[in-house]
Amino acid sequence: MSTTTDAQPLVTDGGLETELIYHHGFDLPEFAAFPLVESDSGRAALRNYYAGYAATARSAATGLLLETPTWRANPDWGKLLGYDADGLDRANRASVELVREFAAEWTDLSRVLVSGQVGPRGDGYKPGAHVDPDEAADYHRPQLASFAAAGADQATVLTLTDVGEAIGVARAAADVGLPLGLGFTVETDGRLPRGETLAEVISRVDADTPPAYFVINCAHPTHVQKGVDEGPWRDRVHGLRVNASTMSHEELDNSEELDDGDPVQLAADTATLRAALPAVRIVGGCCGTDARHVAAMWA
Repeated sequence: MSTTTDAQPLVTDGGLETELIYHHGFDLPEFAAFPLVESDSGRAALRNYYAGYAATARSAATGLLLETPTWRANPDWGKLLGYDADGLDRANRASVELVREFAAEWTDLSRVLVSGQVGPRGDGYKPGAHVDPDEAADYHRPQLASFAAAGADQATVLTLTDVGEAIGVARAAADVGLPLGLGFTVETDGRLPRGETLAEVISRVDADTPPAYFVINCAHPTHVQKGVDEGPWRDRVHGLRVNASTMSHEELDNSEELDDGDPVQLAADTATLRAALPAVRIVGGCCGTDARHVAAMWA
């Protein structure tokens, strides 16, 4: 099994759901893309989506990290879409297998890794009550086990806002033997919604069950920059997946139009942030971004 634990730079993808909804006219109930693996049209759309990032990796002469379309494929969100535990297991396995098929096509790339993507149990923008780590581990373990059984190289959890849930996911990934990239999101002040700093939450997770590395996602680089201070925590951040828009999470949540920003300016702002986080080597996008934005970052 390959992993991302070495120092190779890796292109990763962008805002899958926002691209499919706003650029390709897909209806994604509950913002869930994983049901697309069950139809020919959905699989074709996913292949075209990932191919754009393979092209960037090809141009940059680097590796590629492909995330499965499974950010919503957990029990609470799955139930809203009519999926029981068996249905989710099939969907999560099928997502890994499908992305593995795409990866096998791009033999000219130096390396292509497949990561099973996990999302928060609740709303990624609105944290609820504090999460018990043991409960979170039990909740997320089945999805991670499905990824492991299907042969994923690793897992990535994105858009976390609660350190207890983060610890739980890290424990569950360790239980099933998958390397984990653990992603927190921040508000416009560079802090998590409850006011914790990135240094605080990364240190707390590492003190319990250290993941392979950390990611910061679903925030504009100028917002993340406000939360960057000195300290060894910076060396644990290997991934950035930034938003195209400078709007806050609340503004994005209430917006009916896509703000895809300026790819050139986003690339410049991301370069500034990367200089402050010298261990970053996995770069892609999040809400509002597409292959144009990620290509500009790597150019």
